[in-house]
Amino acid sequence: MFNEAFRELSKPQLLNLIEAIKKSQGMAVADLARELEMSYMGVKQHCQKLEAMGYLKTWRVPRTGVGRPEKLYKLTSKCDDLFPQPGSDLVLNVMEGMQKFFGDSSPEKIFFHHFEKQRDDWAVTINKGKSLVEKATRLADLRDKAGCFSRCKYDVEYGFRIEEYHNPLYDLFSKYPNLVKQEIRMMEQLLGSKVKRQEVELDKGGTMVIYQIGTLG
Repeated sequence: MFNEAFRELSKPQLLNLIEAIKKSQGMAVADLARELEMSYMGVKQHCQKLEAMGYLKTWRVPRTGVGRPEKLYKLTSKCDDLFPQPGSDLVLNVMEGMQKFFGDSSPEKIFFHHFEKQRDDWAVTINKGKSLVEKATRLADLRDKAGCFSRCKYDVEYGFRIEEYHNPLYDLFSKYPNLVKQEIRMMEQLLGSKVKRQEVELDKGGTMVIYQIGTLG
């Protein structure tokens, strides 16, 4: 998700750790060590360092069985600047100005053009996929690089889906709900499959967005 230039100027272990926690909304040291293929003590030291710097905080969750509550690490608001934002206040003010001077539908027309261009640009990469799974994986990768923190998941209960933990346009979606429909339409056109969007409030805090892929044809 983080761009290559940013990684080159930073310690990759710390960025990988922050990225893993962002996608999980809270992880224990042991789980992080397995995820990142690092030693337990190495991960613990990184977490303690980031906590001292104000980027992480601890969250204790009661265990289902006996034993002390499990200690999880979560991101703090200090990490917000690490994730891409389009300058939400500026964009919202511009959109409101467009409504005032050019009519209520003008913001949606502008974003219709944005999603049409994004679809055309991404189609070059996605169309190289030989199956719906491969195309969805390519789409998740493109969205991840665009700042959405995306990953593909599959299980028997929920099927195949794209999960996202961040979206630079989220504030705009709250103000202009029809933009969500435009984004879904763009994804359906790229995949050639029905896509259902669902927002899920996580137990550990935060929101995850699930894009359920309709078929695996």
